[in-house]
Amino acid sequence: MKAIKTTILPILLATIWISISEFVRNEFIVKTYWLEHFKTLGIVFPSEPVNGAVWGIWSLLFAIAIFILSKKFTLIQTTLLSWFVGFVLMWFVIGNLGVLPLGLLYLGIPLSLFEAFLASLIVHKLPGK
Repeated sequence: MKAIKTTILPILLATIWISISEFVRNEFIVKTYWLEHFKTLGIVFPSEPVNGAVWGIWSLLFAIAIFILSKKFTLIQTTLLSWFVGFVLMWFVIGNLGVLPLGLLYLGIPLSLFEAFLASLIVHKLPGK
C-alpha cells in the first residue's frame, strides 16, 4: 500500500498531467505548425491512434524519469534536468531529421518548461516524499 502512495500515484498523476499537456499543446495550440511544416516537406503529419498510444507511453516514461530525478534533486533541478532530457534532446533529434518546425519552439519552449515543472511539482509534493 505504501508503494502505491509513494511511487505509483505520483507517477500516474504526473503521466496524466503530461498526457493532457501534450494533447492540448499539440492538438489545439501548435497543430497548424506541424501540419504546414509536414506539408512543405511533402509528407503527412502522423496522427493515427497508434501515434497517440506511443505518446502515452512517452508520457509514462517521462513521468518515471521525473520521479527518479526527484529523488536526488530539488524541484528546480528536477524541472530543468527533466526538461532537457525530455524535450531538448527530442528537439535536437527531430531537428536533425529535418521535421521540426522551428517556429514551434516559440510556444514549445515555455509550454514544455511549464509541463516539466508541474510534473516535477506533482512528484515532489505528493505524500510520502
